[in-house]
Amino acid sequence: MRAEQSSNIDITSYIDHSLLGAAATPAMVEQWCEEAHRFGFAAVCVNPCYVRQVTALLHQKPPQICTVIGFPTGATTTASKLYEAQEAVENGAQELDVVINIGWLKAGKIDDVHREIAEICEATGQGVKAILEMSLLTQPEREIAAQICMEAGARMLKTGTGWCGAVTVEDVRFLKDLTKDQIGIKAAGGIRTHQQAVDLILAGATRLGTSWGIDLLKQREQDAKAGG
Repeated sequence: MRAEQSSNIDITSYIDHSLLGAAATPAMVEQWCEEAHRFGFAAVCVNPCYVRQVTALLHQKPPQICTVIGFPTGATTTASKLYEAQEAVENGAQELDVVINIGWLKAGKIDDVHREIAEICEATGQGVKAILEMSLLTQPEREIAAQICMEAGARMLKTGTGWCGAVTVEDVRFLKDLTKDQIGIKAAGGIRTHQQAVDLILAGATRLGTSWGIDLLKQREQDAKAGG
């Protein structure tokens, strides 16, 4: 059954083509935009300083323009995150991957976490993906984080930044069971094989954040040739 399901899944439209390293250059951004448009990826995800460039490059083209807010720790002030998010939208961002304040969550400052995400959602009106950094959370903390972000207006829950460990199928399945398809789920962190991408989609992921999108498609072609 798994083989049949896998063969019917085209991962292309799930991919957020991500370029979030400190050494990313304008030339690399241009390459990522060209690839996202050519292959039909869902979005290009870049650091905030490149949003304006991506907006110009993808003008009236299908890939969504995504950036990160409070990345990667989530520990900047609410005012800083709010300004960063509003500026990103003014520069053309359509999706915002916002890192929650994990320290607040662990300290029981639930209202503060909720208020921060709610303010960003309300002020920007854009698709906010709340980054939970699940590898740092206990099971009860995961449940609380997911619930308050949903209540705050996030349109998607993202498993992590990719800086604190790789996503697992269990992470995605947990969010799938909790959200009951009310909002989307973005899996991110260490997605480097085509089969891994398929498994995450089967578990419930609606987006895949990865910088390995081209390699995943090449692996798919190689697997298809090997299979006959």
